[in-house]
Amino acid sequence: MASFLLASFPPHLKLKVYLHVADQEKDPLFWNTWAQSTLKNALTLQKLNQNTAKNLILFLGDGMGIPTVTAARILKGQLSRQSGEETQLEMDNFPFVALSKTYNTNAQVADSAGTATAFLCGVKANEGTVGVSAAAVRSQCNTTQGNEVTSILRWAKEAGKSVGIVTTTRVNHATPSAAYAHCVDREWYSDGEMPAEAVQAGCKDIARQLFENIPNIDVIMGGGRKYMFPKNQSDVEYPGEKKHFGTRIDRRNLVEEWNNRMKNKNAHYVWNKKELLSLNPNSVDYLLGLFEPGDLPYDLERNNETDPSLTEMVEVAIKILKKNPSGFYLLVEGGRIDHGHHDGKAKQALHEAVEMDRAIGHAGLMTSIYDTMTVVTADHSHMFNFGGYTPRGNTIFGLAPMLSDVDQKPFTAILYGNGPGFKVVNGLRENISTLGYEENNYKAQSSVPLNMETHGGEDVAVFAKGPMAHLLHGVHEQNYIPHVMAYAACIGQNRDHCMSSSGASSLSAALPSLTALLKLIHLLC
Repeated sequence: MASFLLASFPPHLKLKVYLHVADQEKDPLFWNTWAQSTLKNALTLQKLNQNTAKNLILFLGDGMGIPTVTAARILKGQLSRQSGEETQLEMDNFPFVALSKTYNTNAQVADSAGTATAFLCGVKANEGTVGVSAAAVRSQCNTTQGNEVTSILRWAKEAGKSVGIVTTTRVNHATPSAAYAHCVDREWYSDGEMPAEAVQAGCKDIARQLFENIPNIDVIMGGGRKYMFPKNQSDVEYPGEKKHFGTRIDRRNLVEEWNNRMKNKNAHYVWNKKELLSLNPNSVDYLLGLFEPGDLPYDLERNNETDPSLTEMVEVAIKILKKNPSGFYLLVEGGRIDHGHHDGKAKQALHEAVEMDRAIGHAGLMTSIYDTMTVVTADHSHMFNFGGYTPRGNTIFGLAPMLSDVDQKPFTAILYGNGPGFKVVNGLRENISTLGYEENNYKAQSSVPLNMETHGGEDVAVFAKGPMAHLLHGVHEQNYIPHVMAYAACIGQNRDHCMSSSGASSLSAALPSLTALLKLIHLLC
């Protein structure tokens, strides 16, 4: 019998079991011991962490619904040669979990722009709009002014904290743009994507707002290089590919402008992994990293020599931001989970989720739960699921252990409710037994044919740890999230409780010294 150390047991539970997994799990002692250990850990949470959060980190898995979390957990385990189901994601170890209601003000099933406005700006909004209230109408430029709403990133900056944005998508994509932009159309990436009448009416594209709305965002990393350069200017990495040429009609070079403005501020612009990792974070105060003309590649397809991983970007970001004695706010987006699902490519989506979980773990090693609040959530779900009575340890990308009792054909455990994986051959569902259903870009079968799979409308999970994390509990509206984070850090609207507690106690502690000083002055006079 092989010696087996259950990797997912808590570190303090030193159980070495000389049994196969299937055998040890037959013993009630196995489950009772594990549950009792979990119970003891839960009892320690009765003493709530009510510290003030010096640092705030929000990890946003775009499209990371609960089925995606579960499947990513299994994949993570199977990548480590475990059966997978018993594995724990980094977010699984967060002590507090809530559910978030994701609908937009005008949509039952949300998009990433309206949801980003909710979990960054604290107000629900219409689909397709970022950083504006529900009074703004998508694509109608004249509904922008007067309807702008500010984000927690701005609140943190105004409170003296350093702030950063790290994403695997374009830095002017829906999620990150809500942190700094006020735009009635999420697709106005540069003025080259805007209608002429909107430009003439004075509306600004999102790339321009990145550099103009909140002065001196300390760290910006992701893709979207082409939206920063004049139209038809060739790209530094892909000089011969026209699809990567600059898009700006106004002929502005936003990167050059940023460099000129920041030249005396220990600022660095980088566009590849080598340049990024060659930096000494101790001598960098401001960082702009644009690693692709558009979105970064999927992690499974990433060039390890030229493109940094999400974990590598997060590490550099935290090293730069944590130098500020007042703390920092960092938004991290695993944005291509969403893209993998839209393409019906579950393997790409799940590997993106596993990489984000790796980044979450690394951030945890670089910070402390005593002064850093970390929240992990999603903006929305997808029409993704897995089932089919698969046995324990079944590869997450594998077949269900049965044939359909209707068409007598096999099917994979992973399926989509709609999307590009729908295919009919001779009037019947395609037989997948001869297809490479475990390949990276295999498109899982779907029940309804669509060129792009859609979002799902169910609630998503919110995982939280650190100061005031217990305030994320139960079922909440999505726009509640930044209010809790601001309360934990005493920024934005939520400062009164900090003055009444820490302020009052500091004053009372200072009174004896002040009295002694007054007596001394009286004697000297």
